[in-house]
Amino acid sequence: MSLFFGSEQRIFHPSRWVIPPPSQAGAAGAGVDLRATEVSLQKIAVWASVSLIAGTAGMLPLDAFDGTGTSTRQIDLPTWMEDPAGDGYGYGDWAYQVLASEMLRGNAVGIIAARGPRGLPTQIVMQHPDEIGVRRDPTTGEVEWRVAGTQIPTSDIWHQRAYPMPGRIQGLSPIGHHAATIGLGLNVLRFGNQFFEDGGHPTAILKTTASLNETAARVAKTRFLAAVSGRREPVVLGGDWEYQAIQIAPEESQFLETHKLTSIECCRIFGPGLAEVLGYETGGALTYQNIQERNIQLLIYALDPWLVRLERALSAMLPRGQYVRINRGALLRTDILTRYRAYQLAIRNRIQAPSEARELEDLPPLTPEQQAEFDSLPSPAPTSDSGGSRA
Repeated sequence: MSLFFGSEQRIFHPSRWVIPPPSQAGAAGAGVDLRATEVSLQKIAVWASVSLIAGTAGMLPLDAFDGTGTSTRQIDLPTWMEDPAGDGYGYGDWAYQVLASEMLRGNAVGIIAARGPRGLPTQIVMQHPDEIGVRRDPTTGEVEWRVAGTQIPTSDIWHQRAYPMPGRIQGLSPIGHHAATIGLGLNVLRFGNQFFEDGGHPTAILKTTASLNETAARVAKTRFLAAVSGRREPVVLGGDWEYQAIQIAPEESQFLETHKLTSIECCRIFGPGLAEVLGYETGGALTYQNIQERNIQLLIYALDPWLVRLERALSAMLPRGQYVRINRGALLRTDILTRYRAYQLAIRNRIQAPSEARELEDLPPLTPEQQAEFDSLPSPAPTSDSGGSRA
């Protein structure tokens, strides 16, 4: 018996249900096995890109609407959408799973565990992308799905793909198609670890004018290490001994430049602008002045395509005429002065009502007493950025 659906078929032919291999890179990624999705996350640039996009998308609030044009009205968000998986972890956790699967494997697959009165999904349990098998029957043309070797009815599968190709059921896997780049980046990290920690070069040279045989040299090294190990006291050497530390400047190690290059390329796998937003391209740190600019850059070039995919997937689970919008304004909220100037401009140009601005700041409506205080104040002088006012 299946966990969600009654009887199931358990006949499994591996040759017929092969998950597409994630890499045909050959020796380019030698020593790095990217068949497991999580392995690619060992590359910090991959981790940062996925965490930034999936984490930010799950953090932004959802709004539901009904109608179009002038008849558009905001409605209450369905209760189930606050926790689409029904596991108690909430929407943010579910959205992270969806986008992480799409970004790393190009597909997000879930099992529909519950439906509403209209037959629309109200609970979707996401599945690990590496446990998904799918094929199209060559005779009937029907699509057949397996999750961890168990066949699941196609009607109970929720599938979203990020990189669709004609004639393919599943979308392209970014990790699979860029395995050479990611594998090179991971190999660079491993080489660096061995270079600095596992004896890639000696840390120092202990020289003497005397002639030493192998035994005497070993004894001298052992005694010197015993004298300095775990101590910060000065070391006294005889006149015929000299200690010379070997230091390699990081910029002189060519593999660090390779590491930077592969980090930039890994970021660009997931969208333009990510390398700049994460600081790999410019090499600069975030400052107070450029935070808003980078947020806009992130939204336009990197994040918005993923948000649109998520919006469409969620809207498809609502009755016809209703849709979901992810509130991008929360991402662009900066310092209080900038926000208040934006509110002023919107109110003066009749784009936004004062009550809406207060709501965005989590402030309650004005009381009659507060309104009277405002009415007693002199009218503010027009500003150059107000865009003019209309009576």
